[in-house]
Amino acid sequence: MNQKSRPTSFDIAYRAGVSQATVSRALRDSPLVSEETRKRIREIARELNYKVDKNASNLRRQSSVTLALLLFEDPTPNDTLINPFFLTMLGSITRACARQGYDLLVSFQQFSEDWHADYQDAHKADGLILLGYGDWFLTRDKLDRLVQQGTHFVRWGPVFERQPGMSIGSDNRDGGRQVGVHLASLGRQRVAYLGANQPTAPEFRDRYLGLCDALQAAKLSTEAALQIDVIDSTELAGYAAAQALFARGVAFDALFCASDLIAIGAMRALMEHGLRVPEDVAVVGFDDQPVAAFTNPPLTSVLQDTKLAGEKLVDTLIREIRGESAVSEVLTPTLVVRRSSGVGLTTAKPVGKSSKTR
Repeated sequence: MNQKSRPTSFDIAYRAGVSQATVSRALRDSPLVSEETRKRIREIARELNYKVDKNASNLRRQSSVTLALLLFEDPTPNDTLINPFFLTMLGSITRACARQGYDLLVSFQQFSEDWHADYQDAHKADGLILLGYGDWFLTRDKLDRLVQQGTHFVRWGPVFERQPGMSIGSDNRDGGRQVGVHLASLGRQRVAYLGANQPTAPEFRDRYLGLCDALQAAKLSTEAALQIDVIDSTELAGYAAAQALFARGVAFDALFCASDLIAIGAMRALMEHGLRVPEDVAVVGFDDQPVAAFTNPPLTSVLQDTKLAGEKLVDTLIREIRGESAVSEVLTPTLVVRRSSGVGLTTAKPVGKSSKTR
């Protein structure tokens, strides 16, 4: 007489019409699975006389000595869908993992369903490093689910009180303030900002608020017409935003752009309008990507230390995994001055509707 093969979690998944990972979570009473689904899965398990394999369960709980780096898909002019700023951080993260004896798994975030929990459940990785997030409010709900699941994770991004999980981020408001102080010291009178001023994009918004802090301290204009909302960090978005600024007909003699890529696109628009950088319009970016030093003219930018950021992300996550003390941290950015902001020039006359353009 042939002995019937032992039922598996895949058999339950097939009967219940769910994934095997969902079965695994349901049998552990995970809050990520609805009570109704958990009840149905438990009933099927009883019908099949399914018994949890304790040895396999313990094996899954062991360390994989692997971290997962999950990138957000950003708009790009090519098919990479990766913000170049995060590529500059990748090398530091990889080296930091190697120094601590961890492998690194690189993939994309997929915020549909419960993909994030699968990395620890399936023993793919001991924790997650999240780079990029899109709409902050939508992402925050997903991060809350990670906390409920007990997933170890750290992200690069804004640091808030009572936020889900831990973050390593830049002091964006101070970076914007440094730009405002710099441009005001050079005699620029009307500084436009190309970048979002929305709670859904807190990093871009903080850069704008820091700029306003410095301009208000210098008694310079911060009128709303000098700010153009830009969400995507691309050259095309910067070009379109500069064109929108020209369409408003407001006078300006400086542009602070929320990223280097936005600044590069904006400089193309300035050139097409016959304006010189920095003689007519000073331009400052943010991130200090390698390309910033090779634009024409070289771009003044706010440096975010990606080497230090990568090391902090890995160290913080591993501390969390090991149950050691780990906290969020804000890194101080540094203004790197180059020719695009017009150091050494005499005061420029604002360009726009109220002034003659070339």
